[in-house]
Amino acid sequence: MPNIKSAKKRVNVIKRQSEENVPVRGSMRTAVKKATKDKENKSLLNDAVKKIDTAVSKGVITKNAAARKKSRLMKKVNSK
Repeated sequence: MPNIKSAKKRVNVIKRQSEENVPVRGSMRTAVKKATKDKENKSLLNDAVKKIDTAVSKGVITKNAAARKKSRLMKKVNSK
């Protein structure tokens, strides 16, 4: 547990930021799973890619992680 005042404040800030990231990350994961499960539905694929891009813009995941997720998703969808 931090003793310095600024460190205590940082703990609260990090906690709040983590809580804000949870719904973005969760909706992204759900969209990716739905797109993987139903490979024929292109709207689910577009939604998953959009959610991944949203997570990048909000700083939840990095740009390279998003590229990796989209690449793996495309490979799964196109393999059929």
